[in-house]
Amino acid sequence: MNGIRCMMMRGGTSKGAYFLADDLPPDAAERDDLLLRVMGTPDPRQIDGIGGAHPLTSKVAVVSRSDAPDADVDYLFLQLGVEEPTVTDRQNCGNILAGIGPFAVERGLVEPDGDRTSVRVRMLNSDGIATATFPTPGGIPDYDGGTAISGVPGAAAPILLDFAGTAGSSCGALLPTGRPRDVIDGIEVTCVDNGMPVVVAAASSFGVTGYEGPDELARLRDRVQALRLRAGELMGLGDVSDASVPKTTLVAPPRDGGMICTRTFIPLRVHASIGVLGAVTVATALLIDGAVGRDLAVLPPPGDPMTIEHPTGRLDVAVDLDGTTVRRAGVVRTARKLFDGTVFPRSRR
Repeated sequence: MNGIRCMMMRGGTSKGAYFLADDLPPDAAERDDLLLRVMGTPDPRQIDGIGGAHPLTSKVAVVSRSDAPDADVDYLFLQLGVEEPTVTDRQNCGNILAGIGPFAVERGLVEPDGDRTSVRVRMLNSDGIATATFPTPGGIPDYDGGTAISGVPGAAAPILLDFAGTAGSSCGALLPTGRPRDVIDGIEVTCVDNGMPVVVAAASSFGVTGYEGPDELARLRDRVQALRLRAGELMGLGDVSDASVPKTTLVAPPRDGGMICTRTFIPLRVHASIGVLGAVTVATALLIDGAVGRDLAVLPPPGDPMTIEHPTGRLDVAVDLDGTTVRRAGVVRTARKLFDGTVFPRSRR
């Protein structure tokens, strides 16, 4: 059996397999079949692969040198199903993005630049650009540091992610419906896309507080699915029954000193924290007059980070919004190389 060169990395609060594009089949269907066999999908335990039996640990990054004048590398994110043999490229992943810069240096795609290196990453899923800046003392990515992020034990080196051109990256507009507020099946929502298509709704509209744990909210699965199916059509995404977007985020007043408290479905399983671009998108929505959740939020002074509360802690993001024009968005994440070697896919059945 032929193995494939692979690096497993934790990026933010996710974990995934990172590949060079040249190490995978050029045909998308053949590539996806291979990756499903690498991850061990379909199987709820992913016991015959390297997946971690959860959407947050069944992720893949495909990386190559970029021919774009404003980018150093191209990054394609693929979300693999766990119980279902699905592979989708319809969304970005800002957590897995955190590992792209160090991976590019590790694989020799980018030359390190002194003690700190910046890598311009073209996110092929949306054609947006992100710049990752991270420590490279001695020309080697340093994963050790004192930055802690909620949902990850311990601390690691900080990786600064700056985003450009994320507004409307999947739906064509920051507000895909053209309105800051819509009503779907009697529930007021804001449909927004600043790097991640998200449907924002008040937790109270689902009869919950928004402070429940992920397991307690599993009973909302069918209602969330019905809502996001309608929202997907309104957002120009078509039939999203088998897609991972849009996400649905329920918001409630903060209770730990943050700006807002969130519970996010990805797309139907409740996230243990919140995705990077999902958090950026929710924060963006709360800056828009008339958006759902604006009245629940405690907005920080201009220039201060916006703290998004989630089930396992907090995530600070920065968004510079002028009306409905996003000038800049940024966040600090961490990443760590877990192993580098050869992965062996199961044989075709």
